[in-house]
Amino acid sequence: MSLDTLRDISATLDPGALSLPKERIRILLLENVHESAEGVLAEEGYTSVETVGHALDPHELTERLQDVHVVGIRSRTRFTREVLERAERLFCIGCFSVGTDQVDLAASAEMGIPVFNAPHANTRSVAELVVGMSIMLLRDVFRKSTAAHRGGWLKTAKGAREIRGKTMGIVGYGHIGSQVSVLAEALGLHVIFHDIVPKLPLGNARAVDSLAELLATSDVVTVHVPDTPDTYRLLNRARLATMKPGSCLVNTSRGSVVDLEALADLLSDGHVAGAAIDVFPKEPASPEDALATPLQGIHNAILTPHIGGSTQEAQRNIGTEVALKLAHYSDRGTTIGAVNFPELNLAPHDGTHRILHVHRNVPGVLQQINRIFADAGVNIAGQHLQTRGTLGYVVLDVDPTGSLELLTDLKAIDGTIRARILY
Repeated sequence: MSLDTLRDISATLDPGALSLPKERIRILLLENVHESAEGVLAEEGYTSVETVGHALDPHELTERLQDVHVVGIRSRTRFTREVLERAERLFCIGCFSVGTDQVDLAASAEMGIPVFNAPHANTRSVAELVVGMSIMLLRDVFRKSTAAHRGGWLKTAKGAREIRGKTMGIVGYGHIGSQVSVLAEALGLHVIFHDIVPKLPLGNARAVDSLAELLATSDVVTVHVPDTPDTYRLLNRARLATMKPGSCLVNTSRGSVVDLEALADLLSDGHVAGAAIDVFPKEPASPEDALATPLQGIHNAILTPHIGGSTQEAQRNIGTEVALKLAHYSDRGTTIGAVNFPELNLAPHDGTHRILHVHRNVPGVLQQINRIFADAGVNIAGQHLQTRGTLGYVVLDVDPTGSLELLTDLKAIDGTIRARILY
């Protein structure tokens, strides 16, 4: 029986149950994903790639997904449970972004669809903006630039300070915070940081015991924490009031972290000398919508439209990283970097068929899988298992003989979410 015949048979069992030739795997990239992604996919042998320069509403998205196996999005396309349920051939999603809030991760996991992103590809871009904003704030550049646009001429050294020798306090010392630390120290800043998890300092940076100590002693405070219940208004009115008089605040992390009403008051009375805010609690859904924030009109507040990671270099890195993750999952079943899925790093499989089995994480599934192959006399050349929460993921490399015939039995195992064969 030919491989094409086997594929025709498998298509009657379940869309996507049997791997297709790469040129027949349909990939849809939305929202002007950087061209580097299409280049990587072409190098990996994927030629059926369609690009769309904008987001799609749920109805149009559902229509376009009918024959799509892999989809790439940025931040505006929403993958709800309803959209996922109608995408019968879809087997993985790439978020060409840092965040994945635009996808219902629980629903996609329940359906056996891994979601990939690029959580650190824009680290350098954000770090550079933080340092640049810090210099702008300490030199009062924004107010002087605004005046110059209006014909004014604020040529004065009053309130303008060098960054060298000042203290930068970093709240959250993860990938971005630590990169900021390296750049800041290179410019002559003293760096202190506070993190809820012990972190190894880079260079001469020093950890402080409390957020209160950091706020009271820093000339510039920069925030790099995730959006969690614990970080909601982490910098509330009371904490902001404890900042060193005349210090500056930079927030490129999450809009919910800073009480902007309180910050506006402290900027207006001069306790906080300046603030640069790149993220907001409620951000416009499109360029046509308006931003509303209590910081508007305050001369010492720099406001930017969530552009921390918006550089060509970052977008190129994101395109390359996510495209490779999608290709490696399609080719090998590799799930390293999946945000909602057990992670397995798998080498290419030669001379075997590779079976991907996604199931609910309940006892006995692996035993049943092994029994099916043992009863059929099919040798298992390699086996990998990983679990994550309620999800289990088994990958088996098996002798080619009889693997397709066993697919029906594998899919009948109680708790199976999806099973797929790679040739």
